[in-house]
Amino acid sequence: MPQSPTPTLEAWLDKTETLTDDITAFPLRALAATLDREAPGDAVPPLWHWLYFLPVAPLAQVGPDGHPRRGGFLPPVELPRRMWAGARLTFHAPLRAGHEAARTSTIANIEDKTGRSGHLVFVTVQHRYESGGTLCIEEEHDIVYRDAPQPGASAPKPAPAPQDETWSRTLTADPVMLFRYSALTFNGHRIHYDFPYVTQEEGYPGLVVHGPLIATLLMDLVHRERPDATVETFAFRAVRPTICGNALTLCGKPSADGRTVELWARDHDGYLTMQATATLA
Repeated sequence: MPQSPTPTLEAWLDKTETLTDDITAFPLRALAATLDREAPGDAVPPLWHWLYFLPVAPLAQVGPDGHPRRGGFLPPVELPRRMWAGARLTFHAPLRAGHEAARTSTIANIEDKTGRSGHLVFVTVQHRYESGGTLCIEEEHDIVYRDAPQPGASAPKPAPAPQDETWSRTLTADPVMLFRYSALTFNGHRIHYDFPYVTQEEGYPGLVVHGPLIATLLMDLVHRERPDATVETFAFRAVRPTICGNALTLCGKPSADGRTVELWARDHDGYLTMQATATLA
């Protein structure tokens, strides 16, 4: 059942910050190489804006999980595990390399819940990206904070992934891919590179593939199948952790009119790890 956030966290509601960044070309070339595709032109492809506006915390301000300590812009949630749960995006115009851009972020919602896996806190952050006075992207980003795994607790039953895809691409997200994506997004979260930490402290069976990386790979599947299409909206929800070193199948099923594409990721055991929907112009 949803609960009101604690008074301490409630103080973070409507908190706002604005960051500016130069949209440079190198991160675009580096991510293209990581995804085994040709580098784009000066227009930043959908979801590649996550290469910019990165939090740069001094090491003295980094917490035990590798993230910046909580209580700055994000609320000081005390639960130890943090994951990117999903997002909803609308693309109005592309950001472009060689230009300056600004991102204005607002804490839109904080919600306490109790689920099968224990106590959860969901934080929703709204982002607006602008460049040259033009609104380029609107985004709602969901972060979930969770309890540490309890000894002997059973994992939630996974959901089988659909098998009726029209498009598919199978790859293995290996430690090199995870390292590159962590470096490109200045992401110090230890679950993506520190095997003793992720297995002993957070209870996962191996390194965890970044949720935004899987979302980017699903968007890349759209690009490979419909290279001339313009993406208008994209929404995704992480369903199950994807573990590094196992085969991952990216799937897509366009609607009859080609305007909507249902997307999902299926792990090596056939389980659903991410669901997404893209609408195309």
